[in-house]
Amino acid sequence: MSDIVPFAAPIARGLYLNAAGRALVLASTAAERAPAGALELDLGEGGLPSEASAAASLSAALLAWRAERPVSPAALPGCIVVRSGASGAAFWPGAGLDEARRRAERRDDSPLTLSPRAAAAPGSARDRAEVVEGRIALVTGGAQGFGEEIARGLAASGALVFVADLNLIGASRLCAALNAEAGRTLALPVAVDVSDEASVAAMFDFVAKEAGGIDLAVSNAGVLKASSVLEQDYRAFKFVTDVNYSGFFLIAKRAGLLMRAQSRSAPRWSTDIIQINSKSGLQGSNKNASYAGSKFGSIGLVQSFALELVEWRVKVNAICPGNFFDGPLWSDPANGLFVQYLRSGKVPGARTVADVKAAYEAKVPMGRGCEGPDVMRAIYYLVEQEYETGQALPVTGGQVMLS
Repeated sequence: MSDIVPFAAPIARGLYLNAAGRALVLASTAAERAPAGALELDLGEGGLPSEASAAASLSAALLAWRAERPVSPAALPGCIVVRSGASGAAFWPGAGLDEARRRAERRDDSPLTLSPRAAAAPGSARDRAEVVEGRIALVTGGAQGFGEEIARGLAASGALVFVADLNLIGASRLCAALNAEAGRTLALPVAVDVSDEASVAAMFDFVAKEAGGIDLAVSNAGVLKASSVLEQDYRAFKFVTDVNYSGFFLIAKRAGLLMRAQSRSAPRWSTDIIQINSKSGLQGSNKNASYAGSKFGSIGLVQSFALELVEWRVKVNAICPGNFFDGPLWSDPANGLFVQYLRSGKVPGARTVADVKAAYEAKVPMGRGCEGPDVMRAIYYLVEQEYETGQALPVTGGQVMLS
């Protein structure tokens, strides 16, 4: 089953998305035999076909499935079984992960009818948080800082969130708390090193196996090593670049592959890749060149990926937050930016961490740092806005303004 699931799951999920017009989750199991009511597709013995061929075959199989059964035109199979040689997997749909898993446990292959989600009236501005309800999301660097704020916000809005982090213990702890608060499964932890392609590929295979596909990938993981260009060790510069710039490339590549496969059978379904960039991606940062350079470069990637992936209705945008002063990146007492900037002399005359913080707060016209809800509103906007891609959206309290 392991070989076929990452290939077939997003195509099977796309079939449901296309027919139902709303988000859902697929649980996957091995398929020794197909349930009587399942839609079954045999891809043959010669290895996996192209995504386009598999999607076309699955769409044809759905028409045949409906013709063979006395079901309504809106009915969908309660199970899809895909085989290729000796490998086979069954996919069980549900409005949420728990429902999909229950159907899999019961081997419930009864036809499924999902009412389409009501569209907002033209010109309206419905509650933006609703746009992620039921969707499958992934947040890298999700165990702490902005990533934790984003994961919490998405889960609270009804998304199924994969919390991806090098710190698997922290991600697991956060997911357990979110699921306990909700009384259902809204979050799953997954380990990842965003600078390692094999690790990123394994993460997205895990997402496909557990949920069937993805709707929103938030590339948030980032690091910072503040130092003068005259003094910074190249290894520190490369570390920042590998995580912030190359890591975003790997997330976009692997998320894009999964989204493209899903789009093969759901050509009208929009998905999103959002990079959490920085105001330092919009203007230079003194004695912080490695970080600013990685963020400037990432905006070039955003614009380029947006032009390419629009063919598959994948929107690619960046959010450029101001400083999250209350998060560990800034406030960690050992290695936070306030401490780093004090040590590097970045703030002339500063003698204490409090002096550094006050200097940075004074730079913001709105008088405070950026907070989680500020970024969440930007995420909801970008997901809801179907006519925008390749943008870098400032959320800086007026500190950086586009011209």
